[in-house]
Amino acid sequence: MKIVIIGGTGLIGTKLANKLREQGREVIPAAPSTGVNTITGEGLDKALSGAEIVVDVANSPSFEDSAALKFFETSGRNLLAAEAAANVRYHVALSIVGTDRLPECGYFRAKLAQENLIRAAKIPYTILRATQFFEFIGGIVDSSSDGQIVRLSPALYQPVASDDVAAVLADVTLGAPLNGIVELAGPERFSLDEFARRYLIATNDPRKVVADIHARYFGAELDDRSLTPGNDPRLGSVRFEDWLARHRK
Repeated sequence: MKIVIIGGTGLIGTKLANKLREQGREVIPAAPSTGVNTITGEGLDKALSGAEIVVDVANSPSFEDSAALKFFETSGRNLLAAEAAANVRYHVALSIVGTDRLPECGYFRAKLAQENLIRAAKIPYTILRATQFFEFIGGIVDSSSDGQIVRLSPALYQPVASDDVAAVLADVTLGAPLNGIVELAGPERFSLDEFARRYLIATNDPRKVVADIHARYFGAELDDRSLTPGNDPRLGSVRFEDWLARHRK
């Protein structure tokens, strides 16, 4: 079974490739650095030749609204067309919990556009929507900082470790297409400001976190449902404190 991972050299792609290889699967990591570009189409047909499954974990190089939308729409159309031509039997994509609940966030709109392209195609699929990764907390804090003050929403948050994302992606990839969505979140739920506060304490960062219900998260105000999963999500096993302990080491 040949499995092609689009974005296979990134954080999730690398972890996923390792997990699939541990189970004896033939894995092709596809990325511009390996000669495969879903925007230009370079190397795409060759990479997909003989592939049964394609997993798309590629990310836009820009979080700017129009650039992200252009990336996911162009990449999605090119990839799905190439999959149809190669008779790929199953498409798996990584998306984000809340894509359909935060229209104010341009990046989330772009991911929803990608999801809609997948639904409209005739290839059996599963979309895994994950909550934010623990690994993103540094960037979230920095984007919300004004000097020594970090203003963040107190809305509920349920982040997940990238290792758990890769593990569930591997499970979904080797399972049957659901033609629907699976949600994944971390094992603990707490507020975004508390999430950041714990991170700063653990990393000996002197900045102070201030809870602000009007603080924007990449352009959007949050409530307790914005970034948390619905009923019966799959849950990761790595707790934030344990991840922090490893991070400190």
